[in-house]
Amino acid sequence: MDASVYPVPSVAAVRIGDEIHALAAEIYPICRSITGAGVRETLRLLGRHIDLEQHAVPTGTRVFDWRIPREWTIRDAFIRSADGRRVLDFKASNLHVVNYSMPIRRYISTVDLKRHVFTLPDQPDLIPYRTSYYEPDWGFCMSQRALDAMTDDTYEICIDSELADGHLTYGEYVHAGETEREFLLTAHICHPSLANDNCSGLALLTLLARNLVARRTRHTYRFLFAPGTIGSLAWLAANEERVPLVDHGLVVSCVGDAGGPTYKQSRRGNALIDRAMAHLVSHLPPNGKAIPFSPYGYDERQFCSPGFDMPVGLLQNSAFGTFPEYHTSADDLDFIRPEHLERSYRLIMDAIEIVETDRRPVNLLPKGEPQLGRRGLYSKLGGSGPGAAMPMLWVLNLSDGAHSLLDMAERSGLHYRLILDAADVLEAEGLLSSGE
Repeated sequence: MDASVYPVPSVAAVRIGDEIHALAAEIYPICRSITGAGVRETLRLLGRHIDLEQHAVPTGTRVFDWRIPREWTIRDAFIRSADGRRVLDFKASNLHVVNYSMPIRRYISTVDLKRHVFTLPDQPDLIPYRTSYYEPDWGFCMSQRALDAMTDDTYEICIDSELADGHLTYGEYVHAGETEREFLLTAHICHPSLANDNCSGLALLTLLARNLVARRTRHTYRFLFAPGTIGSLAWLAANEERVPLVDHGLVVSCVGDAGGPTYKQSRRGNALIDRAMAHLVSHLPPNGKAIPFSPYGYDERQFCSPGFDMPVGLLQNSAFGTFPEYHTSADDLDFIRPEHLERSYRLIMDAIEIVETDRRPVNLLPKGEPQLGRRGLYSKLGGSGPGAAMPMLWVLNLSDGAHSLLDMAERSGLHYRLILDAADVLEAEGLLSSGE
């Protein structure tokens, strides 16, 4: 890693990581699902930072091959032993109930109950996260140790929930740019108390959107906070006419842990966002990597379905399903750290910088190298020796109107920011036109 490109975080940089972590901590306790009050409450809290618009899609609305399900409400749940003790309590962890469970209250034999209990035998102290959105069912999630300690023959069970006609809700914020060409940034809002997946993504994008407010941009930036799969489908169904305006997109999830970063390419594989992210993560050794698209994952699947084929990739630190805390109670606020959130934040800001500044400059003195020494250019970018001049030499050599700054960064192996700085200096000295 080049220290001149990725310096030690400043006090201000660390502060944004702390801010993101604090917002993630605020929304962490809320029981979210693909519908319901938890989503609306989360959007309300995010909306204190940005002018977030809530959209409500009624139950039964057709969104392509899907229909908006009934709205789920849960008030309480427990498993109670004969002595009146709650051996499982929804109020202690909202992971304890299979998300979207139907209501039930009765006495049940332990043998029958265990058919509806999910555990992680290989991680006996952890509670798993499970859902049953589209198949009517009920169930509990608990640690294997807690299940092993249940010795009564019969237990009282209660899931005080309701499935009724209502709405699916998603939030949207638009930062208007100089053009209608869009950069879509989205995070799923349907998971309950899971910090990395996806309180981290929700909090990061909210504060990134807040910090874009004062920035003048060429592109319009659309921030979407929607329930996984059904939420992105609902947005696409309502915004088909806007799809051709989206030039770049990122799904953001699991951006608070120490792994990666990992970028999953869009279906196209060679979109500008794919190239930009692959370039940026390659400068974050040892674990930064770009991986090919596959039709399994998060909402990039919907945006990259063949009827849309949008240039939308997925940014994570550790990829989903590859870390032991994934979809368990260990994905808590101690698992995500401000320094990792800050790195993810800067990575997305670097992608925005590429999208905003990439251009094809033209060398105004293309016959031979311009004499840089007499112009004092060797010292303007810092350092000494031939290495300090390499960004300028690459820019001058490839500034033929056919190569973009990102092309130059990819070919040279230098970080885009070094190429951009060199181009800015050369343009200021009258050696380069800005191009397109």
